[in-house]
Amino acid sequence: MRNRYPPVPTGDLKRFVHIVRRLRRECPWDREQTHRSIRHSLIEETYEVVEALDTGNVDELKSELGDLLLHIVMHATIAEQDGEFTLQDIVDGITKKLVRRHPHVFGGKKARNTEEVKKNWERLKMSEGRNSVLEGIPKHLPALQRALRVQERAAKVGFDWKSKKDVWKKVSEEVEELRKSLQKGLKSNREEEFGDFLFALVNYARFIDINPENALRSAVEKFSRRFKYIEGEIKRQGKDIHSSDLEEMDGLWNEAKKKGL
Repeated sequence: MRNRYPPVPTGDLKRFVHIVRRLRRECPWDREQTHRSIRHSLIEETYEVVEALDTGNVDELKSELGDLLLHIVMHATIAEQDGEFTLQDIVDGITKKLVRRHPHVFGGKKARNTEEVKKNWERLKMSEGRNSVLEGIPKHLPALQRALRVQERAAKVGFDWKSKKDVWKKVSEEVEELRKSLQKGLKSNREEEFGDFLFALVNYARFIDINPENALRSAVEKFSRRFKYIEGEIKRQGKDIHSSDLEEMDGLWNEAKKKGL
């Protein structure tokens, strides 16, 4: 980590904002956009940033952060035109929030460790007018990530399991309830039981310091790499994957594993 930061690029940022404002005035497509019409693109750009982080590609990260910054400034520009708020309001708001929520840095409070920082952060958020510790968790988060955040918030006020052994017991209970539901052919509640099972698994992941969203994303990527290897090998042999049997594909899957894919 650098001890000294480069100068803040105030002139370049100002030019960038003016470019976005000009696009908003003079480009037919940009003029037509609203907060809602480009919301899906904001989500996509955020995931592209995450992908760059996962791959460790610094050049891609730099590029994708630029795309994300474009969306932030575009939303600010739309809001300015509609008289909702300004880019300055955004900067002022986040600046005040960071200072207010870090009294151990900008005030006289002390925080001995990360856990104290987190607890103080939640207390400060509640003091700002929230009615529930669960407020502020976006409903549109991926379900595994949202489950983790809900559990973390509840745990911060003491509503939590005592040990990972207790959590694993709960996972086992949920598996058994799901099994019984499937045995009885109860279609009405099997989705609910499966959801309870996943929720319990997220709790266990939290207790062993694993982010379940990241873990599942990695598992999906691993499966994709190995399956693409199967496709590639079958194609290389001049065959069609649709005519291949499970035994052949399973053998190629094991090859992919041995190759470290």
